[in-house]
Amino acid sequence: MSANTNEAPAPRKPPLTAKEELGDFFRTALLAILLAVFIRSFFYEPFNIPSGSMRPTLEVGDYLFVQKPAYGYSRYSFPFGFAPIRGRIWAAEPARGDVIVFKLPSNPYVDYIKRVVALPGETVQVRNGRLYLSGKMVPRESTGLEKDIGADGTQELLSRYTETLPGGVVHSIYETSDTGMLDNTPEYTVPEGHYFVMGDNRDNSQDSRVSEVVGFVPFENIVGRADFIFYSTNGSAGLFEFWKWPWTIRYERLFNSIRPHRTASDLKE
Repeated sequence: MSANTNEAPAPRKPPLTAKEELGDFFRTALLAILLAVFIRSFFYEPFNIPSGSMRPTLEVGDYLFVQKPAYGYSRYSFPFGFAPIRGRIWAAEPARGDVIVFKLPSNPYVDYIKRVVALPGETVQVRNGRLYLSGKMVPRESTGLEKDIGADGTQELLSRYTETLPGGVVHSIYETSDTGMLDNTPEYTVPEGHYFVMGDNRDNSQDSRVSEVVGFVPFENIVGRADFIFYSTNGSAGLFEFWKWPWTIRYERLFNSIRPHRTASDLKE
């Protein structure tokens, strides 16, 4: 049987009016914004590194993702701290050696990033540049000197060490000397529900040793765990100098993990 060639063509939909196109655009934009807020609040939030306090682990110009579910959720897990949450839900304790982003206890509108070195109930002290946890000196091994060039062009030599925290977490630190302002401290006892954090750039870090600004970090203030670097730039090109961008990217840092490395021989404390 032959096909009927006299069938009327399906009617075409009339083109969208300018008002309808604008409505479609705003609906799509709203959905994209809601999806971004959902991902940022519950899964991963991007942060950038503006200072050298975590060098050599993190450099100025690194952009990283912070994992939100790692320690559960508090009100600070969400934009502007609007969530009606007291304490944390689905809580999981940070591990020693984790690099965390937290809200500054003295100003919860400010984000800080440091490394957890001491857990609730432990004592912490720095004596002559050496870190002591619960009365035991944390071992470190020198890996040489590195030349550091500041933003103003000044140069200084930094001593680089490999430090091994209890539990086998191995990471690198910088020391300008062992006689700096924060190289001799009182002995601190970390209260329950709090953590003691330090920057890897030990003589250039405002951390828990500065009690009037940072001090002990409440569990509630922790935003999440820094997981990996997704972008890094040396900052030598301006925002609109796009032709220079390919030469400013630190390709060797892209997708580097920030999760702490633990030695196989000392996984348990």
